[in-house]
Amino acid sequence: MITVLVADDHELVRSGIEHILNADPEITVVGAAATGEAALELADSLQPDIVIMDVNMPGLGGLAACQKLKRRHPEIRLIALSVYADGPIPRQLIEAGVDGYLSKHCPPQEMIKAVKTVHRGDRYLSRDVASRLVFAHPEKDTTPFDRLSSREMEVTLLTLQGKSIQEIAATLSVSPKTVCTYRYRIFEKLGIRNDVELARLAAKYGLLNPDGN
Repeated sequence: MITVLVADDHELVRSGIEHILNADPEITVVGAAATGEAALELADSLQPDIVIMDVNMPGLGGLAACQKLKRRHPEIRLIALSVYADGPIPRQLIEAGVDGYLSKHCPPQEMIKAVKTVHRGDRYLSRDVASRLVFAHPEKDTTPFDRLSSREMEVTLLTLQGKSIQEIAATLSVSPKTVCTYRYRIFEKLGIRNDVELARLAAKYGLLNPDGN
């Protein structure tokens, strides 16, 4: 039996994934988490075979949680779940050592296939993600956002969602001053001056979340 931990901040999404996976006789969902911190704690106690982690979550955040999970439990297979099919986010996670990367738009059977594929020791990428990576030109397809750290990327994504500094601080469990520091670094690395320019740059490189989540 393949044991799975599901981490997503939307209860409806978690329930949907649990329903899909539990319907397969070879898979059982042993736990669910709504934040990155909760996912790490449950991974410590439950020791699942696989963790399916949403990239955009409150608290620690999916990007940072994925990186910490791989460092803390290299034996646990990790599948990142996101709406982003290309750009810096998939590349950052793949470089961080995730074992699979699924688009949130994937059909149910693909998620089951991904779980079974990574469980046997292979890597799995959604078809749309894989095709973009295969045909990507290393220099041509590099974006300014590739310069950002995972934490800076999380602040960027929350800013693009229209979150205030106080809301970002609460979501990431840091102080507003820390968020301001991250924003300063982000603007400096991207060569921009304000949120309007950030939105324009994000639109240019396809980083705006089409689902608004």
